[in-house]
Amino acid sequence: MSSTVDFVLRPFEGLPGEPDWVALRELVPAATATARTDAEHGARDITVTTVLPDGWAALHRADGVVLLALQVVGGSGDASRDLAAALLEALDSEPGTAVQTSGLAGPGPRLQDVLDPTVPFEVTVQESFAYWVAADTEMTPDLKAAIEEADAGVVDTKKLAAVDAAYWVRMGAREYLRWAQPHDEQQVIDGLARLHGRRESGFDGAKFIGYFRSNGLVVPVWELARGSEAEDVEAAVAEFAPRFAAALDDTEPLDANARRARAGIVARQVTLR
Repeated sequence: MSSTVDFVLRPFEGLPGEPDWVALRELVPAATATARTDAEHGARDITVTTVLPDGWAALHRADGVVLLALQVVGGSGDASRDLAAALLEALDSEPGTAVQTSGLAGPGPRLQDVLDPTVPFEVTVQESFAYWVAADTEMTPDLKAAIEEADAGVVDTKKLAAVDAAYWVRMGAREYLRWAQPHDEQQVIDGLARLHGRRESGFDGAKFIGYFRSNGLVVPVWELARGSEAEDVEAAVAEFAPRFAAALDDTEPLDANARRARAGIVARQVTLR
């Protein structure tokens, strides 16, 4: 039997909220989300997070809370398998134990085999990494300094309520919308091309500027009107969403304008690894 793990293009496919899993793994600096193991694995509530101190893969806190980090370095060809290995190790460890990233996980259960698929993946964007520690933990000077250092790298990010898996972000003096899509890459690119070819890919001053590819999904990016806050774009995105959905569902061949638009869109892609 092979001791290696085959590459999986969409490692989070089949999990509730696949686009949000991808967003938290690649795009969102500080956030937590809900998950629960299935009955076979104890029906334990899990806090999924973007990152943990010192690059830990997971943490079984002294108060019993288990945290699983998505933004970890290295891994096999299947992120779901790697994360499941870290999660199972954390669940089996004593409270107060951190799980380090150690080597490549061999064949074994994936998150899809461990998590309860009926529990929604509900994301909370955090402004600070203070959630790393339990509320009753003494905040020592060293611990406070570590959290403050991590907080300094947090980019202002908010999750929109109008649509799923869409995140407003401010980088310097500019604001952007990053909207992770649950569909196959070609379907999303074709849909964007249809809109772009008709000059309908923007909304309320927002300009479509390209897309990220990550974990088998596409994350289109719009540059927003300068100074826009997250709440300023909720209504416009809600109004744009049906038009975008219709373009995604359109199965007719692309016309000449859409084909030209598609070529330009593909040229602006960025792959996140």
